[in-house]
Amino acid sequence: MGHTLLGVLGLFLLNTLLYGHAEVQNYGEEDHSDGRKEPTAGRHRVTLTAYRPIIPLEGRVTLTCSVEDPAGFKYEWYRKAPGSSVKTLLQTENVDVPKRVITQGGKYTCRGWRREPYVVTSDSDEVVIEETVSNRATLTLQPNWPQIFRGETITLRCEIKDGGDTEWTYEWSPDNLNTPPTYNEYRIINATEAHSRRYNCKGRKDSYSSTEWSNVIKLTVSSNRPKAELRAYYKDIPVGSSVTLTCSVNPSSSGWKYFWYRGEKTSEPLTSQLSAAPIRVSEEGVYWCRGGRGEPVYYTEYSDPITINKNVPNKAVVTLQPNWSEIYRGETITLRCEIKDGGDTEWEYEWKTSSSEIPSNQNEHSISPVSASHSGVYRCKGREKSEKSSTDWSDPFKLTVSDKPRPVLTVSPSWLSAGASVTLNCSVKDQSAGWRFLWFRIAPELSQNIYNVVLLPGSTNGTQRDSYIVHGQTHTAGYLCKAGRGDPVYYTEFSRAQFVWSADVHSSASLTVSPDIAQHFTSDSVSLSCEGNSTEWRVKRLVEGHFASDCSYWGTMTGSTCKLNTYLLSDAVYWCESGSGEFSNAVNITIQSMV
Repeated sequence: MGHTLLGVLGLFLLNTLLYGHAEVQNYGEEDHSDGRKEPTAGRHRVTLTAYRPIIPLEGRVTLTCSVEDPAGFKYEWYRKAPGSSVKTLLQTENVDVPKRVITQGGKYTCRGWRREPYVVTSDSDEVVIEETVSNRATLTLQPNWPQIFRGETITLRCEIKDGGDTEWTYEWSPDNLNTPPTYNEYRIINATEAHSRRYNCKGRKDSYSSTEWSNVIKLTVSSNRPKAELRAYYKDIPVGSSVTLTCSVNPSSSGWKYFWYRGEKTSEPLTSQLSAAPIRVSEEGVYWCRGGRGEPVYYTEYSDPITINKNVPNKAVVTLQPNWSEIYRGETITLRCEIKDGGDTEWEYEWKTSSSEIPSNQNEHSISPVSASHSGVYRCKGREKSEKSSTDWSDPFKLTVSDKPRPVLTVSPSWLSAGASVTLNCSVKDQSAGWRFLWFRIAPELSQNIYNVVLLPGSTNGTQRDSYIVHGQTHTAGYLCKAGRGDPVYYTEFSRAQFVWSADVHSSASLTVSPDIAQHFTSDSVSLSCEGNSTEWRVKRLVEGHFASDCSYWGTMTGSTCKLNTYLLSDAVYWCESGSGEFSNAVNITIQSMV
């Protein structure tokens, strides 16, 4: 019988070695006719499971040992420590419970057994349980730049806090980084978009204990190599001075230092001392820059070139033609850029202005007609065609464009006397600025309610003097003036009409007042009648400080008679105007209030 039992055990061990699954061998007994008992064989499958394979920091994990048809079974638990191939039986207070709480990492197995009938299962498959240690893993990026570009070299480093003398191995996520042996650094040379992903790591103390996963670094690799941008606020070097060049990288990111070049891009950098700060240059020429960072140095694309010119001592001056102190809307003007001591040098010109105008690159810029939008500051400079050197910008020239002016006309005397002449004076704001004056007499045009304008003798081309004398005027008359200057001639608005009054009655047009007295009371009924060689009439009046107005505004016109409204009576000069273009005598009426 002993030989038979040994044979059965041998078959069980051979089956376990060949297949490795967690099945059990049952041992029973069989009665023989001669009274001997032989063992009987049956199979029970045993399975070891864990709720989770990793023990959290200061936590625990529960193992469950399951046996098919578990009635009457008891349980044994074994652990292999790190670095050991020997399994150790764990002490168990209650062998009837198929669960076990563990707090250490290792390889665990279990098996079941019972007394009646006597059965011992094979060991379960091994379950690896990892233990989380208190050390903390931290993932860093070197260099620590927020944006990485295609072609750069970077290093991800996994650091274990308070790692001491422990020889750690490292595990990385994503999984494709775990090509043994695993080190604490993952170096990426010539980064591409394929490296854009989330990275984290953990340290492993031994086969069954490790840190928690580190922080996550999200790495984004831009597909294009960045380009440097070169800027110069001033592109012309003042005499005896320098200008500042600034280089930057677009899109903006950190860690860049800059290489500066003059002439060809392939030339040696201007300085071996790299810096992120701007530089100042005092030599003219074509300049470039590019950025570099990291070790080995990663370079950006070259910037676009900037041409820096050196100023010459000649001075540029903006002048205005005509050189009038005030310019009015509608005039024609010319701005000229003049180079002092320019000699025979051939110059090109450049303008800048705060107005809406965009001047040409000529030394003269004409504007016709000028408007308020052309008001602003103008500056210019000259550039030598051969050397490309230029002057400094000229001093600013401020151009102010005003509204079209209206001259002021005065007449003297206001009332005519026998044999007296009439003097007209026309005044413009800037009287001496090239004006010539034109003089006009007005004649009523009743059909269109306007005045016709007739040029006075001797003023066809305007008079240089701002006064004009009318001789032999005996009847009431109205006058206008305006001024003109420049080529082509620019004219002001007409002045307001001014009148010279005559009390003399004449047959072609006359005014009578009823009652025929010079002073009236506010309660009086006053009528003004027009007579003469016309069938059309209007009565007008002029109150001092106001515009002339006709009867419809302050009375009632019936035929050739205007009856004044008593509540609109006012001190004024009254007169008639005929359809044939005549003025009547004028009457000065004063109104006295009732006491």
